This record gives sequence, C-alpha cells and structure tokens, in this order.
Amino acid sequence: MKSLTALLLTLAVTMTSSFAADTVHDFKMKSLKGKEVDLSAYKGKVLLIVNTASKCGLTPQYTQLQEMHEQYKDKGLAVLGFPCNQFGRQEPGTSVEISQFCVENYGVEFDMFAKIDVNKDTAADLYKYLKAEAPLEDSAKNDIRWNFEKFVVGKDGKVAGRFNPRVKPDAEEVVALIQKELAE
Repeated sequence: MKSLTALLLTLAVTMTSSFAADTVHDFKMKSLKGKEVDLSAYKGKVLLIVNTASKCGLTPQYTQLQEMHEQYKDKGLAVLGFPCNQFGRQEPGTSVEISQFCVENYGVEFDMFAKIDVNKDTAADLYKYLKAEAPLEDSAKNDIRWNFEKFVVGKDGKVAGRFNPRVKPDAEEVVALIQKELAE
C-alpha cells in the first residue's frame, strides 16, 4: 500500500497537470525524426522508458539499454529513449546529432524520441504521468533525479516500477521485473 505522502503527491501531480490518461498507451510523442508516435502501438509490450543524455557520466548505460533491446525485443520488450537537457545541459544536441551519437557510439537500434523536459511545468505529459504513477517514497519532491532514470511499464500500459539513474538497465532488479512483466 502506498504511503499517505505518496498518495497525496500523486493526487497533487494529477490535479495540476494537463493530461488525462489511464495508461502510457494514451500518449502521443514525437520520434527523434519528428514523426508523431501513438504509444498505443506498444500495447501488449513491456516497456523500459528512460530519459537519456549524450554527455553524462551515465551515458555508457546506452550499452546496456541496447543489450536489453537485443536480448528481449523478440520476447515483447520495447526500450524507449527520451533525450532530456534538464540535467547539467548534458543533451545539447539536435535530433540529428543525438541520433548520430547514439548509433555511432552505441549502435542504438531501439526507439528514440524527440528531446523533452521531464521535470517542472514544462515536463512532457508522459513524464508527469509516469512520476504520478510511481512516486518516490523518500522524497517530498517527485522529480526525475537525473539522466537515465528508468520506468518499467507492463503490457497493460501501467507503471510496474521505477529505478534510480545509477541502477543499470541490466541490473538484477530491473531484469527480474522485466521478466516478470513479460511472463504475465
């Protein structure tokens, strides 16, 4: 059961945001190439959603994200990367530069989206939703903490878990949750 603080925080985020969604599948986002992507296309898949950056100490996590993509894509996992420049301006590039960087340095083949904000009033509605559905228990503020914070979303489009940026995508607890969600 969620703590009272977490419930109040979820209610506050929901009341102050402009989104009305029941699942991740209710959102539309722009791809890195500028195409609108209806996230309902991912119904029935488990999602690993990550805010990314090209000039961060955690950027090598692209390696594990790509490995997770390769290992589990045929089993129903989709990795979704959302570049963000809100943390130390560590994602200053254009969509073309971000795409080139990801492919040339990490061989990224998973779905990458247009640069967004994940915190403050300018946060993308998708991220407002993710934070509301998986509030931080140990914080009065429910912000994304840094680049490479991870959300695992079940096949039903509901958030199943949230992981600290320093937790690698292939960490035991992330893999266990993904495998559990894939089995359901």
